[in-house]
Amino acid sequence: MQKSLIEIAYEFVAESKDAVNFVKIWNHVKEVAGLSEEEANKKAGQFFTNMMLDGRFVTLGENEWDLRSRHTFDKVHIDMKDVYSDVDTVDDDNEEEEEEKEYNQVFEERENEEGDSQEESDEDEENSDSEGSEF
Repeated sequence: MQKSLIEIAYEFVAESKDAVNFVKIWNHVKEVAGLSEEEANKKAGQFFTNMMLDGRFVTLGENEWDLRSRHTFDKVHIDMKDVYSDVDTVDDDNEEEEEEKEYNQVFEERENEEGDSQEESDEDEENSDSEGSEF
């Protein structure tokens, strides 16, 4: 029975003493699985995604990967408070207002154009009604 690409990667990283660069992992996986360059190019993205989603692996930054079991939670945990901020700056608020004005301006122009064309058609109807009443 042939091993999956992710299992090959797991065994390779497990045998390594330190974190391993993704390129080294992928080159090893391609070689062991016997993938042609064409096959490898087609599968590289999915393989990377699989590593990201596989709970056994952890990225340590700089494209270095290791087994999660070798690291404490504190070392590999990313505090989302450091990534996202609840505080909007004044510049952000002004920028959002400008974007909203620009966005809404398109709709206001359309409404004005439609209103003008509606007035013209109303005038045309009035003129045709008054012309028709003479008969």
